[in-house]
Amino acid sequence: MYRVFRNDINAIYLPVKEINIFPPMTVSVKRYNTSFYPDASRVIARFLYTGDERSMNVIRNVLEMTDDEVRLTLSQVLRGYSKRHRNISKIFENHFNKITHLFESLDVNPEDLDLNRKVLIGSFFTMEYSIESAAFFNPSMIEHPDQSELGPHEMRVIISFRATGEGHISSLVFRTGVLDKKNNLALEEAGQLLDEAEVIKRHIYEKESFMKKLDEMQTFNNVVPPALVLDELGDTFTYGELKRCVQNARENFELSASKEILLSEIMWLASSHYEIQFSLDTAISERVIFPISETEKNGIEDARWVKFTDDDGLKTYYATYTAYDGMAILPKMMQTKDFYHFTVLPLHGEIAQNKGMALFPRKINGKYAMLCRIDGVNNYIAFSDQIGIWRNAQLLQRPKYPWEFIQIGNSGSPIETEEGWLVITHAVGPLREYVLAASLYDLDDPTKEIGRLSEPMLMPNKDEREGYVPNVVYSCGSILHNGDLVIPYAMSDYASTYATVDLKELITELKRPK
Repeated sequence: MYRVFRNDINAIYLPVKEINIFPPMTVSVKRYNTSFYPDASRVIARFLYTGDERSMNVIRNVLEMTDDEVRLTLSQVLRGYSKRHRNISKIFENHFNKITHLFESLDVNPEDLDLNRKVLIGSFFTMEYSIESAAFFNPSMIEHPDQSELGPHEMRVIISFRATGEGHISSLVFRTGVLDKKNNLALEEAGQLLDEAEVIKRHIYEKESFMKKLDEMQTFNNVVPPALVLDELGDTFTYGELKRCVQNARENFELSASKEILLSEIMWLASSHYEIQFSLDTAISERVIFPISETEKNGIEDARWVKFTDDDGLKTYYATYTAYDGMAILPKMMQTKDFYHFTVLPLHGEIAQNKGMALFPRKINGKYAMLCRIDGVNNYIAFSDQIGIWRNAQLLQRPKYPWEFIQIGNSGSPIETEEGWLVITHAVGPLREYVLAASLYDLDDPTKEIGRLSEPMLMPNKDEREGYVPNVVYSCGSILHNGDLVIPYAMSDYASTYATVDLKELITELKRPK
C-alpha cells in the first residue's frame, strides 16, 4: 500500500512503511459465512387490473360458465396455488370485491353470485409477484421484543431487508435469529406462506401540519386558496372526511388543470399515512410490507430501525425509510411495538426532503435527534421537539479522505456507548466504491466529534464486488452484543451477510490522535 504526497512539481509515491506517519488501524473485522440470498420462490398474490373493457370480458366469460364448469376450474386453480399462499381463496374474494363496480354496466348484482363464482372471478384479477427475485439487501438489525427462552449471553434479533423484485419494486421483509456468545447467528427457517398486512385507514390528521407539508411540497403556493377543500374540515380530520371534501370539490367546482393537480396531491399526501396489521398466526419472516400508498408505489427503501426509549421508559421501534413513487422521494417513518401492528406517516419539515434520516435511540437534552444528509454529500444533525417535524439542521461531517470524496452518510441510527455516540458511516470514493467506516460523538453534545476512522472499516472484498451494483457494501443498522459491534451489510446490492468488530478496539482507534 502507498500514500500519495504532492509538491509543486509532481506526485511523489512513498511506501507507507518508510514514512510511518499514518500508523495502520488496529481494528480487525471478522466476516461470517452466513449469507442471505434472493429467493424467487417467495411470492405474494397481488391484485391485477387490465382495464375496464378487458376486465368486463373476463367477467362475462365466467358468468356464462355452468356451475359445474366453475367448480371444476376453481378446483384446479386452488389445487395449484393453495399451498403457495395463506388462504388463497380469501385473497381471490378480496380481489373480486375490488372490481364489483364493473357489474353495474353488466346489469348484474354481484351479491347475487355464489361464492365459488366470486372466488373464480377474483382469481383472474390476481397475479403472483416474487418479492425478492432481484435482490435482498440493505439490512438493519434490531433487538427482538421477545427475549424469552434464551441461554446465557444470547440475544434474539430481527433483521429487516430491502427485498426487490420485478420492475425494481422494493418492499420491507424480515428474518429472525439468535446471536450466541460468540455472535454466531442461528437463523429461524423462513416461512413460505407470505402475508401482506391488512390496511387500516383511520389516521387522524392535524390541519396545521398537513397544510405545512403541502407548503413544503410547493403545492399550495399561489395555486388555489385552501378554502377549496381544507376550510370545510376541523382542526383534525380523518382520511374519509378529507376524501369526501375532495370529491365534493370535484363535483361542485369547475377545476383548472392546476387545481386538479392540487387535489390529486392532497390525496397523495393523505394516502401516505396509514396503519397496517398482520395476522397473529404469521411468522415474522412471512410478513411483507409491500408498497401501499401512492407515495411509495415504486419502493419502500432502506429502513433504518432503532429501539427508542422514551422519557417514561417505554420502548418503541421506529424505522425511517425512503418512499419512492417512480419520480419523487418522501422520507417517512413507521413505528411498532410488536412487529404485528405498524403506523406509517411522512416526516414534516424543511430538512425532511432527502434520503438517509436516522433517529437517535433516545432524546438528548430534552429533544429528539436525527442524523440526515440534506445536500446528498455531507452528514448533518437535527434536533426537534416533535418526532415527526424537522425544520433545522447543522453540518456535522464533511468528506475528508479520498475514499469519501464523493459523499458520506450514516449507515443506521447512532449507537450509545460509554465513550460516546458510535455512528457507522458509509462513504463513496473512486469508481463509486461504497465502504463502511465509523465516527464517535459526545454523548451530551453529539455535534462534537471525538474521532473518526482515517481508513475504511469494511471494504468490498473479491467475493463481494459483483452484484446488481458492483463495489458496494452498505448497512442500515448495526447492534452491540457481547462486546462486539455486529454489522449486517449488503454485498453489491444483491445479497447480504454480516461481520463483527471488537467494540473496545474500535473505540480505542476512534479516540487515537490522527
